[in-house]
Parts: sequence; C-alpha cells; structure tokens
Amino acid sequence: MPRIAIVITGSEDFPHAHTTLDSGPLVSALRARGAEADAVVWHDAGVDWSAYDVAVLRSPWDYLERGEEWEAWLDRASAVTTVLNDPALVRWNMDKRYLDQLEQAGIPGVPTRWLEDEASLRAALAEAADGAGAADGGAAEPHVVLKPAVSAGAKHTGLFSPADPAAAELGRQILAEGGVVMLQPEVAELSEGREKALYVVDGHFTHSISKGALLARGGGLRGGTYQESPQVMQTSAEERAFAERVLTAVAEVTGQDMPLYARIDTVDTAAHGLVLLEAELFEPLFNLHVVSEAAEPFADAILRRV
Repeated sequence: MPRIAIVITGSEDFPHAHTTLDSGPLVSALRARGAEADAVVWHDAGVDWSAYDVAVLRSPWDYLERGEEWEAWLDRASAVTTVLNDPALVRWNMDKRYLDQLEQAGIPGVPTRWLEDEASLRAALAEAADGAGAADGGAAEPHVVLKPAVSAGAKHTGLFSPADPAAAELGRQILAEGGVVMLQPEVAELSEGREKALYVVDGHFTHSISKGALLARGGGLRGGTYQESPQVMQTSAEERAFAERVLTAVAEVTGQDMPLYARIDTVDTAAHGLVLLEAELFEPLFNLHVVSEAAEPFADAILRRV
C-alpha cells in the first residue's frame, strides 16, 4: 500500500479552507484507490519523510517567509523520498526569469524588462511614460505593472502610471529587498478580467478557470475571482495546444521530464496574441473543491509515479 504525503502550508496567514478544500479531494481520491494519503505540513519537524513513497507539493505557500528552511527541506525530503514536482524544477520555477528563457524557446509572453538597479528602474519608467506620450500625442495615460521576479500571491505587485511616484517607490522597495524588478506594460485584457488558468496533469488538460482582474490602477488589488469564487471556463483547442507547447518548452529548457502537474496562466491579447503569463509548477491552487472530478486523474497520475 503506497504512502503519499500531500504537502501543504502550516501558516495561519493563509486561509485554511483553501488548503483543506484543495487537498481534501485529492487525499480522498488517493485513499479510494487503496493508498495511504495524508495532508502534511512541510515544515512539521515531527514528520518522517522517509515513511512516504511520494511527497506531492500542493500548497506550501509560506515558503517565501521561510526561504532557507524551504531550501533545506527540499534537499532533506528529496534525499529520502520522491518529491513532486522535482526540486530542481521547483527552484527553476521560483524565479520568474524563467519566462525569459521560455520566450527564447519560442513561447510568447508579455514584453518584460528585468531591472536590477535604481538607475535602470528610473530610466525604464521614464521611457515608458515618454514613449506612450509620444505615440498618443501626450493625451494617453499609460500604466505599467511592477513586481518582483521572486514572489507569490501578488506580493509587492502594482499597476501604476509610470510617472506616479508610487511606481518608483515600489520598485525601490523590491530592489532594497534584494529582488529584481519586472516591468511590463498594462495588458488591457487582463484589466478586463480575461486571464485563464489551464490545469494540466501528466501532460493532459483537466480544466480551466477564469482568474478575474486582480490589480487596481494606482496600486492595490481588485481581488480577482480565482480563489473565492472561481469560474470554470471553456477552452479552445488553440489554448490547450498552447499549454502543451509551454510544458514541452519547460522540459526542453530544464532537461526535466514532464511535470506531474502544472497551471498555465494565459491571456489572448489584441497586441501580442495568446501569451503566457505564468507557468506555475509547484504551488497552484487546483480548485478541486469546484472541479472535484479533476482529483481522479490527479490521483491516478500520482500513483503512476510511485
């Protein structure tokens, strides 16, 4: 009888219901197939990870606040059991500069500047403001998104006019914490709530949700709908093929096998076509409490890895 650990957060800073609702259906599906399965907090010092055949990363959402401990845990756990997705893939995925590597491999994304110092930040913001003003006779008020290359949950992420002092302040805050600033133009379709999250298990599409508009102009969050009330969406053959292309490119760039699971965030834009926003390979909320049937192929895929 295989023993499976579904790895979750132990932090009170994250809504416990999300962790329970997402891991609960998966634990139940595994147990229905004869496996011993438990939801286990990754930093629980009392856990013997060698007792598990597989440890599946699902919602270790407090890893950013416990960075050194997280890195040590990846090494320690993977030395005694199979961790999925693979820790090497996880580490690659933690820094969003992977998007640049995927773009070089042929996966289109939102145009991004990667800024590592304040002088570059000031110049990029000035260029964004001046360029849009020249293109539109000075009448337009362009907006840009700033966020760190290493982040989760939209932390330190904002949508501003590039001339807004708050944009420069956010960028300086990211740099002061040792981060790299991602600067992107506002994508109209994202502000209209047209982002889609496509879920893939063992290379096969399972379901898709609408993530909703997240960022408010001038800073702060609008909320989005993908956590509190996710909306199941239909996807086109083109969108599903795009998600498959992304995962093929991930395998080529990293030299890793097909991930056990992934969430591929996309938006179809007038300016850039269908683009990749993020490929989440180790902590995506799967919304199994909404699409419970997706727990079945997920459980089967896990047991094939034992």
